Amino acid sequence: MIKRSTSLALAAAALLAGCSFIPTYERPAAPVPATYTANATQASAPTVPWQDYFAEPRLRKLIETALANNRDLRVAVLNIEQARATFQVRRADMYPSVGLAANASRAPAADTGNLTNSFSVGLAVSAWEIDFFGRIASLKEQALAQYLATEEGRNAAQVSLVAAVANGWLNLLADEELLDLSRRTLASREESVQLTQLRLDAGVASALDFRQAQSLTQAARATLAQQQRQRALDKNALALLLGQALPDDVRASLAGSKLADAPPMALLPAGLPSELLTRRPDIRQAEQQLVGANANIGAARAAFFPRISLTSQAGTASGELSGLFKSGSWGFSIAPSLLLPIFDAGRNQANLDSAQAGRGIAIAQYEKAIQTAFREVSDALAGQATLGEQAQAQQLQVEAEAARLQLADLRYRNGVSSYLDLLDAQRSLFATQQAVVQVRLAQLQNQVSLYKALGGGAPEATAGKPS
Repeated sequence: MIKRSTSLALAAAALLAGCSFIPTYERPAAPVPATYTANATQASAPTVPWQDYFAEPRLRKLIETALANNRDLRVAVLNIEQARATFQVRRADMYPSVGLAANASRAPAADTGNLTNSFSVGLAVSAWEIDFFGRIASLKEQALAQYLATEEGRNAAQVSLVAAVANGWLNLLADEELLDLSRRTLASREESVQLTQLRLDAGVASALDFRQAQSLTQAARATLAQQQRQRALDKNALALLLGQALPDDVRASLAGSKLADAPPMALLPAGLPSELLTRRPDIRQAEQQLVGANANIGAARAAFFPRISLTSQAGTASGELSGLFKSGSWGFSIAPSLLLPIFDAGRNQANLDSAQAGRGIAIAQYEKAIQTAFREVSDALAGQATLGEQAQAQQLQVEAEAARLQLADLRYRNGVSSYLDLLDAQRSLFATQQAVVQVRLAQLQNQVSLYKALGGGAPEATAGKPS
């Protein structure tokens, strides 16, 4: 009963005002703090194109290849075309459709019962809805918002693709460095096995020392095989992003590459969380979806009110085919119609409830997008603040482990310590060297993550309507 009274009140207001039922859009407040928790420069974060941020020529070539051939990005572009066409359809609904109508009939006359002919030709407008209450306009605004959201989705997909290619390239560099380290370690341990065999034959070393040396050598060989497999998997993953195999010149140049040789990426100020609203295409996409959900409410409200349609025809009519286009055969007809909903078993109210719930969902998704962006920037800033210190400490640890290995080898050769001490020093140095490569990879990928989290040089928000 209350809902019915509300509908009548809305009807009265509409008849008096004659305007759209779309609620006034207000951007929800950002549900995040005003500043980031990590120590960061709060100056305005510049928009840096990826061509300027990634200085490695080989990486630039890979990104260009991915932007041209990646299938996910291609689908995103086609989604834009589809959304643009949908908007054009909704916009065309605002205007009457005019067509050429021709009719011929043969029926008995009412008075004599004799068969009579009837022919007509003319221009016809069929059931054009006059949008007094903004239903079609609301649907058009929803389609426009969906188009803009789809375009922002494409921008977000491009940012993600650029970051994914950069991370994939860094993974390959790390794979090559780890493979080189494993090969050198395996060669060193094979020499150690040969030396231990000679010492065993001379009665200086025990069989236990020889077996321990063999075990450590096989462990290095297993690690080498594992890293060769990982390199193949990373190549396949990067090829999928590129949409084709790695270029021959890039693949050939990978041998001997190291992460330390990668050109540094520029340091970016984080700016303020509020800047993410305009820089992150995924947030702009969520907001456009919210705008579209808001417009859906207007269309659902307008469904409670009369739909006025107009059918008209202008042309010529005659009882004989030869009489068409003669003087006196011309005429026109206009047939307006009105449909007022009286009973629909609650369909319109359910559609309105669904539209309002949809707006609530869109608000929650918009706020979640902001919170996710805030978390991603905060995580990247936290990594930026600590990964450098970690890399420096682990490099010093490598130097200490290398010195320890030299001392352990000297003590073993002089019979001061057991072979187990030497093996432990070898294992520790190898693990520490691997950790240095991993933390250097994490440091570089964290810079890529920060670039992506800050918007990744995405285009500014789209303004205006599609042509």
